[in-house]
Amino acid sequence: MEIQKERFKYTLSEKSWILQDWANSAYSIMVTTAVFPLFFKAVSEGSGVSAVNSTAYLGYANAIGTLVVSLLAPILGAVADYKGYRNPMFTLATGLGIIATLSFAFIPNENWLLLLILYAVSSIGYGAANIFYDASLVDSTTLNRMDRISSAGYGWGYIGSSIPFVIFIFFQLTGILPISQSALIKGGFVATALWWLVFTIPYWKNVEQKTYIEKQPHIIKNSFLRLWKTINNVRQYRNVFLFLIAYFFYIDGVGTIFQMATAIGSDIGLAANDLIVVMMVSQFVAFPSSIIYGILAGRFGNKKMIYVGIITYTFICIYALTLDSLLTFITLAVLVGTAQGGIQALSRSLFGQLIPKQHANEFFGFYNIFGKFAAVVGPLLVGIISQTTGNSLNGVFALIILFIIGGSVLYFVEEPAREKKIG
Repeated sequence: MEIQKERFKYTLSEKSWILQDWANSAYSIMVTTAVFPLFFKAVSEGSGVSAVNSTAYLGYANAIGTLVVSLLAPILGAVADYKGYRNPMFTLATGLGIIATLSFAFIPNENWLLLLILYAVSSIGYGAANIFYDASLVDSTTLNRMDRISSAGYGWGYIGSSIPFVIFIFFQLTGILPISQSALIKGGFVATALWWLVFTIPYWKNVEQKTYIEKQPHIIKNSFLRLWKTINNVRQYRNVFLFLIAYFFYIDGVGTIFQMATAIGSDIGLAANDLIVVMMVSQFVAFPSSIIYGILAGRFGNKKMIYVGIITYTFICIYALTLDSLLTFITLAVLVGTAQGGIQALSRSLFGQLIPKQHANEFFGFYNIFGKFAAVVGPLLVGIISQTTGNSLNGVFALIILFIIGGSVLYFVEEPAREKKIG
């Protein structure tokens, strides 16, 4: 019984690490998914941009922001391995994201292009900060607790992101504040930036860089040399390489659907208030679903449960073609909520089981590179197919190819024998 109690206790560094997910996930729901896409579409279409083009431009901005992070990720990760570098780089990236998000509130509504540029900048800060955040997991907990802490980060992140979102919805629906809709939304962006800042403080105080490489001359040059060595190391492990290819494709589809959901809902004629409420429902579904995925993985294995997520998303792509009402969109959002957190948490967990533990930092850095770079193809695919066919739902359906390829490659990944853990 005492052992069971210990399994659910968190150390100070573990709590602080989890709380950082609580902090930055507010950006994820308020900016990436729900409020900003609707706000951008409203101001851009109000300036004469068509609905299809506004969705496409948002997709291009997502792709550009993610591409920048993807190209920088290898060298950023390699440099951050040196003693004393990771935390300042995390702070710089986090500050960039927070300041850009705060800036949304001060851009005139008619200047939709500048708003879109700042959105791309904020996504670069957010994405880069998460590279260092994910890497710090190895310094925040022990190896045999990593799966549990990683999953807790995803789970509590959903709850943390929902709190400012729910407050925003309350003011949105009640109208008790004597301000315009635009002012309310901009106030929401300010609140998101402050939430991100305040709840990052425990991370800054309590998560230290314990694993590192001692400083050397020519840090940039040596970082590139180490990066090349890491790439060669990955190629020596067929199982790891196959997983990264599979992950590259299916996680791209997951991220794209998350980014573009509200824009697609707007295109089929749903009201902004309805879309915001639906996204809140999706967030609340995601919290218990992430926990359930972890429990079922303990019984059936990570790989099988990842397949459950892939199959769910494949169905979502097909079901998207039928979207024509609030009810169908709610169904789609709930389906996304059931699979999103689970497939992400278990992917990170399975990768941790596949890699050689003595090279965990290098391989997890490579994992982040694949995850960030993957999110380029999907948004571009949605944008191109949407503009070509004149229907954004066709763009979502096209994502099915990413899940089919990812699932097919995952079949050849051999899941390691399970180990009993008590701590």
